[in-house]
Amino acid sequence: MDAKWHEPFVDFGHDALMPHPIASLARIESERTDELKSLVSRHAPKMPGVYGMLDATGRLIYVGKSKLLRNRLLSYFMPNNTDEKAGRIVQSAETIVWEKQPSDFAALLREQTLIRRFQPRLNVVGMPKRQQQAFVCMGNSPAEHFYLSREFEPNAKSCQGPFYGMGNLHRAVEILNRLYLLRDCSQKTPMLLTDQLQLFDVEMRAGCMRQEIGTCIAPCLRTCSRQQYAAQVEKGLQFLNAMSTEVLLRVEALMVRAAAGRHYEHAARMQEDLRILKWLSNRLASLKRARENYSFAYAGRGCDGRDIWYLIRKGGVETAIPIPKNASQWRSIRPELSRWSQSTNSAGSGYLRHEESIGLVTAWFQKNRDELIQTNVITEVPSRWAEMQASWKKSPAVSEQRGSEPAAQVATAQLVS
Repeated sequence: MDAKWHEPFVDFGHDALMPHPIASLARIESERTDELKSLVSRHAPKMPGVYGMLDATGRLIYVGKSKLLRNRLLSYFMPNNTDEKAGRIVQSAETIVWEKQPSDFAALLREQTLIRRFQPRLNVVGMPKRQQQAFVCMGNSPAEHFYLSREFEPNAKSCQGPFYGMGNLHRAVEILNRLYLLRDCSQKTPMLLTDQLQLFDVEMRAGCMRQEIGTCIAPCLRTCSRQQYAAQVEKGLQFLNAMSTEVLLRVEALMVRAAAGRHYEHAARMQEDLRILKWLSNRLASLKRARENYSFAYAGRGCDGRDIWYLIRKGGVETAIPIPKNASQWRSIRPELSRWSQSTNSAGSGYLRHEESIGLVTAWFQKNRDELIQTNVITEVPSRWAEMQASWKKSPAVSEQRGSEPAAQVATAQLVS
């Protein structure tokens, strides 16, 4: 994904996952680095948020997020800062903008959205520590195969991700196509399956040597039927959908056999192939667990009173609604909860695609497992409505009463099917 140049920056724009009023965008600017640091120290808040760095022409060159905006922004001006990236950013910046967010999770979601929307050049270019995402797909008929895509592809037979580590991903795709005997040639290469009618009996030539060395059943040479090729595709789909690890056992057996025959170079290659396939298999299994187990409402407690329910389906955030603080607010959001529970996430449903944020959500709950206690299955009518009402009477304003168990948390705890 290449960086995009934009007209001078105006604001961050609409936030689809912020059901509360968006905090106004703060802005400080100076041509002098020391003065910019002083302005940050005086005005940046100690709370979660996203920030942007603008160059002298007013273009957005970097987007970041932090649990404590002031601390993060001041870190760019540290005299002993050895981070080369941070030095390039602060040297290019003459303006800093930030937007307060109610929680670290909200800031994380907002940062992801802003990077995808603006694609600032210092977020994607010249940053060796930052990896770009990709999806591993099975598709491209009539002879499907493994391939990588930078975006989610709804028309593929299976599209898993996003993953990070382009080197490993490219190698994994090459290994999988080889082991499952699937093609990896251009879409422009004509496919001539044996059960496909041909007007003229013309001798075809392969565009590569994979059929000769036994790593492709060559659908371009009329050497296999559609059914035979589909059987290989189905085996590949079993691995991609984290339903089979047979290929790992096969590679391990090849490695052991090569080592026993003293073909040590071949054994070393098999060992590296096995390492990469295990790496991908573990990530596919993690995504599968997220899709199976992460369908709930996550209560994000806001440090500024903006409490949010993130409605998560199959591991990804689809929409967000404010957590009700009284019976009237609960009645107002019930229709939205009902619509979401009946939605299928299809095109035109009005909800975000969960695939866009599944990697972020999975990583968040793996890192913050204690946050899972803030998740519950929401039904249209709470099973303990009387207790919810009692909690609201005791704590009418969540923002005013942040004790050990705030009203928003109590309300969430009762919404269990």
